[in-house]
Amino acid sequence: MRKQSKIRWQIVPSLAVLLMLSAAGWAQGMGAEPPAMTNPPANMRPPGLAHVAIEQHLDEQIPPDLEFRDETGKTVRLGEFFGKRPLLLSMVYYTCPMLCGEVLQGMTGAMKVMTLNAGKDYDVLTVSFDPNDTPADATKKKADFVHRYGRPGAAEGWHFLTGSQASIDKLTKTAGFDYQYDQQTKQYAHGTAIMILTPQGKISQYYYGVEYPPK
Repeated sequence: MRKQSKIRWQIVPSLAVLLMLSAAGWAQGMGAEPPAMTNPPANMRPPGLAHVAIEQHLDEQIPPDLEFRDETGKTVRLGEFFGKRPLLLSMVYYTCPMLCGEVLQGMTGAMKVMTLNAGKDYDVLTVSFDPNDTPADATKKKADFVHRYGRPGAAEGWHFLTGSQASIDKLTKTAGFDYQYDQQTKQYAHGTAIMILTPQGKISQYYYGVEYPPK
């Protein structure tokens, strides 16, 4: 079994539990805090990622007034996605040649084996941190992964966003998500994680991506 598959199956039970707890108002003090998780050591990260990291900002409020564009090109505020259900937040870029696809595949695989349904029990925000990505790029990526997920209603609950550098900077800083552009390769070096947000848009947990060490 590939390492990614092991990681996927490791996170599924606790991911489902955390989504349900978030829906019940856990981040407002109705229960114990989640277990702390740390970045993989630098020597365990892929080449090029040793100098980027994701710093946990638990209970941090994602700014509701940040504006992005959805896959249709419509301008949306992040706050429009708050107040209903817990959310999964992933930050990728849509022209990424490998790692971002691995993150989205792992997340989609975890979603597929949960009994909870995207668009009904929780929503998903996938946000590009490349300001050059377009709604057309987002549309292609959404069509691909909604098809892979394969459940009714997913298209209404899974949003693929693009935005300006200013909005991207504010979001990534709030979430503790670090990335760097490599002029030589014309690609981004970046950390890999998915985050669980409460319905109110506060960060309640981090799950590090394809390099998360299975226990």
